[in-house]
Amino acid sequence: MFRLHQNNGVLHAKLGVLSMSLKVKDVMVKNIVTIGAKTSVKKAVELMNKHDIGCLIVVNKEKPVGIVTERDMLKRVLLQRKDPRKTRVGSIMSKPLLAGKPQTELREAITLMVERRIKKLPVVENTNLLGLLTLTDIVRSSAYFEHIISSFCSRCPWKKA
Repeated sequence: MFRLHQNNGVLHAKLGVLSMSLKVKDVMVKNIVTIGAKTSVKKAVELMNKHDIGCLIVVNKEKPVGIVTERDMLKRVLLQRKDPRKTRVGSIMSKPLLAGKPQTELREAITLMVERRIKKLPVVENTNLLGLLTLTDIVRSSAYFEHIISSFCSRCPWKKA
């Protein structure tokens, strides 16, 4: 259903043409917290707690190379009884980084996330990290647009009282 291609170590997805005008850039968050691959998992957990977030984008020379999530930490550190003070983020991160582009239609990104069973999709263009799309962001935007449409339709002349 979708094609993957790799550009500068980052996987990008492409689906067929879909008819939805809302783009990833319209929903993604732009304030992304990043971390170096050589940082300890303990420091990563502290950073995630400080910012109340569920993932960090792993960078090398400011270029995204992977993602580390709470699930990565549970599976690859806690369950394997590794020391989070000695374990490095680079050894537990998910890679290669599967990323979307800002101009990708939101529908394409959702399809990709569902098919690949991921909850967080970094948004990258020309190896530059621009944002992050999460299922939470998608749900929030859906509720917002549903409210807007409902408000608009409540003023429609064909609506029955």
